[in-house]
Amino acid sequence: MSRRVSRRRFVQGLCITGAGMWMPYWVRPRRATAGAGSANDRPGVGVIGLGWRGNDIAAQVRRFGDVVALADVDRKHLEAANQKHAQGRAALYEDYRKLLEDKRVELVLVGTPDHWHTRICVDAMRAGKDVYCEKPLTLTIEEGQVLCRVVKETGRVLQVGTQQRSEYGLMFQKAVALVQQGRIGRVRRVTCAIGGAPRGGPFKKQKPPAHLNWERWLGQAPLVDYIPQRCHIEFRWWYEYSGGKMTDWGAHHVDIAQWAIGQDHGGPERIEVIMVEHPVPLKKGHPTRDDSYNTATRFHVRCYFPGGVELDIRDNAPELGFGNGILFQGEKGRFFVNRGRLTGKPVEALKDDPLPEEVLTKLRKGRPAMSHMQNFIECTRDRGTPISDVWTHHRALTTCHLANIAIRLGRNLRWDAKQERILGDEEAQEWLSRPQRKGYEITG
Repeated sequence: MSRRVSRRRFVQGLCITGAGMWMPYWVRPRRATAGAGSANDRPGVGVIGLGWRGNDIAAQVRRFGDVVALADVDRKHLEAANQKHAQGRAALYEDYRKLLEDKRVELVLVGTPDHWHTRICVDAMRAGKDVYCEKPLTLTIEEGQVLCRVVKETGRVLQVGTQQRSEYGLMFQKAVALVQQGRIGRVRRVTCAIGGAPRGGPFKKQKPPAHLNWERWLGQAPLVDYIPQRCHIEFRWWYEYSGGKMTDWGAHHVDIAQWAIGQDHGGPERIEVIMVEHPVPLKKGHPTRDDSYNTATRFHVRCYFPGGVELDIRDNAPELGFGNGILFQGEKGRFFVNRGRLTGKPVEALKDDPLPEEVLTKLRKGRPAMSHMQNFIECTRDRGTPISDVWTHHRALTTCHLANIAIRLGRNLRWDAKQERILGDEEAQEWLSRPQRKGYEITG
């Protein structure tokens, strides 16, 4: 029978590290699940951030491990997740750092808003935990550089939640293989349509609800009045906490595009702004209103890569007939892929000339096909590199961050991918990082 967590019990969970205040369910005999290892091979998992995506990944990991600790600055999220994922028996924390001190926690899942990802991942890895973090992994290019250093420094496993690399009928793996096997010849252009962001506001400023620690939710971001639409789910439409659709869906489709064209460890040479619309005026890249969504609603950016490959990142591509997905165009043909279909003459040709299985296995770093979460779990066991590792994700997201810098400043950019520097534009170069509020700085 499900039991509600009382406020008193919740406070107890915040004040202790969970070392026996109530009967912990993880001391019971563990039952092995198919594909999840032996009965004694179920790690203790801590989940930080229990909104929409945090709950999704918590549900996924329960096939492989036991959720023993939860952290969130919203008490309602925390209580609901405790019942859903731990039968009300997990240790509960408002401050994620207390969760990282919990000795039962071996793996950490991060489902917070984007502006918290890097700080939590750094702290978790330095606490000796392996980490699965939702995308986009970073708020700035500098944060990606920090995470690359910390993964190397600590030797921890960091899987990014770009599940297109693993799932959806392996359509994206097949798309990458089609390009890399030369099935469309030399690639000329890749178009990533990632959808537009909504308009919203002006919104009313309010007093934060009692169940939410608004100051801590803001973290490194500027201290501002509470607006409900700045918070859960809708944080994506504010540059203070995210990058809009450019980093939300761009983290998926641009990642696949750069993987396919062999630039998942490289980057563009030039960023060209073709078109952009913002819902509020910007001044030197900063929104001039604080009560309305501010990320780009419509955009078209062209990224020029070595070898003459052009990558278009757009809100949609109506003249090409699609609003979300990736179109690969080469000298010998073209094909389209999204989460629902893989189509085009090169795809039809696979009936008579299929892709060699070893090609797909190589893309998976030698592993068989499996879910994204299982890929993470297997890597924590054998210390392998996950299919969505920090280095390739950092490079794909760098392209998205550069596109956002360009559309916010309203001008084209030149990029040195080797040195990771914007060339000839010191003002734009400063945008590789952002000011961080005192007490929430990221050290790396």
